[in-house]
Amino acid sequence: MQIERRILTFVTRANWVIFAAAVAVSAGFASRQFALGVFSGGLIVTVNFHLLARTLRGALTPPHLASHHVVLAKYYVRFALSGFVIFLLIAGRLVDPIGLVIGLSVVVVSIMLATVRELKKLIFKEAG
Repeated sequence: MQIERRILTFVTRANWVIFAAAVAVSAGFASRQFALGVFSGGLIVTVNFHLLARTLRGALTPPHLASHHVVLAKYYVRFALSGFVIFLLIAGRLVDPIGLVIGLSVVVVSIMLATVRELKKLIFKEAG
């Protein structure tokens, strides 16, 4: 169970660090619309990740175990709202779509970094 906790902690913290770094780099080197896309996408995906973690923690922590129907309903409501917000951002030409996709990739990047970090620990542990 310790490895799962370590990965979750790393991903949760890395999300905000990668989000801030991506916004700072895009604000410094790209257009305003592109930077706003990175900011919007990163904020949407990071907040969604935290809300999902909170929902699952609440659903799986005794004595308040929630039905899987409740967890799925919350997931789909968040998914639909996120899709609607993304639609509004793109349809209203408020953000650059490429910047938005980069922002939406923040959690994927942090999960990949966490995976590489844990694999590195396992490989060097076995080699030593």
